[in-house]
Amino acid sequence: MNKNPKVDSYINSLEDWQQEMCINVRKLIHEASPDIEEVIKFTNRPYFVHKGNVAALLAAKNHVNVFIYDPTAPDPAGIINQGQTNATARSIQISKGQMVDKSAFITLIKQVVANNEAGGWRKLKS
Repeated sequence: MNKNPKVDSYINSLEDWQQEMCINVRKLIHEASPDIEEVIKFTNRPYFVHKGNVAALLAAKNHVNVFIYDPTAPDPAGIINQGQTNATARSIQISKGQMVDKSAFITLIKQVVANNEAGGWRKLKS
């Protein structure tokens, strides 16, 4: 796993339940694609990139958002629960006590990476 110490700092600044959730999501993202790199954008926001944005984390008061930067990647398990009609990104909002479906999440991240490797969803959509 290609860890960025600034992402560690972001995660470590969160409440315990949010830390646990972000650590789990981070692990699953890297399990889906070991080529994903971690970067910080917008001062402190963790992004996961591979030939374009793949995902980002943003902790809120009562949940953690996992932004998925590909509106065309299929979600047959229905784990995306926010922004299904957004033009560029959808999100998985995970509340305290919830966990993301591991298999469905890894499949989704793999599809976003594959689309990025093929030129990105914008190119594939046209």
